[in-house]
Amino acid sequence: MDTRAKDPASRPRLLVAASGTGGHIFPALAVAEQLPDWQIEWLGVPDRMEGKLVRERYPLHRVVMSGWQGSPLRKLQALAQLARATLQVRRLLMSGRFDIVLTTGGYIAAPAILAARSLGVPVLLHESNRIPGKVTRWLGRFCQVVALGMAETAEHLPGVAAQVVGTPVRAEFYTPQPFPADLPIPDGDPLIVVMGGSQGARGLNRMVAACAEAWLETGAWIVHLTGDSELQPTHPRYRPFPFRRDVAALLQRANFAISRAGAMSLAELLVTATPAILIPYPFAAEDHQYQNALAFVGRGGGVVMRESEENLDLLRQTVLTWLAQPQVVAQMAARLQAAAPPNASKVLARLLQEIRQSSAR
Repeated sequence: MDTRAKDPASRPRLLVAASGTGGHIFPALAVAEQLPDWQIEWLGVPDRMEGKLVRERYPLHRVVMSGWQGSPLRKLQALAQLARATLQVRRLLMSGRFDIVLTTGGYIAAPAILAARSLGVPVLLHESNRIPGKVTRWLGRFCQVVALGMAETAEHLPGVAAQVVGTPVRAEFYTPQPFPADLPIPDGDPLIVVMGGSQGARGLNRMVAACAEAWLETGAWIVHLTGDSELQPTHPRYRPFPFRRDVAALLQRANFAISRAGAMSLAELLVTATPAILIPYPFAAEDHQYQNALAFVGRGGGVVMRESEENLDLLRQTVLTWLAQPQVVAQMAARLQAAAPPNASKVLARLLQEIRQSSAR
């Protein structure tokens, strides 16, 4: 009997560089789940989300890295960090004899890509946003493949080997989930899910809180994922939570959502065919959430509006219209279902296998 798959020495070795926010970490975790026979280790930075989300699943290595924003002095400090981190990752890749690197972008991707390039270790980079980040634009050409969450991103990456795959989401989004027992929402009652992303969204939360009473008067329920904001229940059908792990079940049941426009949230909305009113984070780098939202709206799945007091009436009336016209919402859901890509986690896992095999020849 062939026992090579059980022999740790013969299993493919993957280093995942994903750090910071759920938008970087969750897609990488979704891909890692598709590779049960691989030996996987993780690269992150101190005091970020990967310390909670990854440490108990995979060996976690940390390097000190920060972004490129700020004064010239801060940028010089970032360059010094990059040089040190690249040397550290280079030593890690050599000592661990890694076959390939997967990164989901962000500043942790820079030392991972540069170190891998110096050793001839192949890299698969996934870019989930419509407007690619600086590291993707600068270093994407050093990667074997840059996998894209949105087709529109390719126009910003001339000369890069790009392939559109969608953005990976966790496996539970692809299969029907039991609805949580602590939310006794009767069948047939409208459900609005509000999502601010893994970091929460205080401005979005304020807008929803200001409009919620009008929606509740129609008989709708609101499940509001508030992040770190403290919102108290003001009505028996209004249920605020800082965080929930059963987002897949909520979106599968929701009539529609109100959401930020981070690439991860949009991918979850697309997979579950959940129409959405998108209110992008106004201070996102290069306004990339607004650009993400435009791509989602272009697939026929919702509308986008800016976060502002002036748009309170627009938000209130849009939701009331959607509640009064469920057939219109159903048509949006059908368009999203038709636009959903194949399971991106499986596609990326297959790409990793192909790249590894090709580089081993």
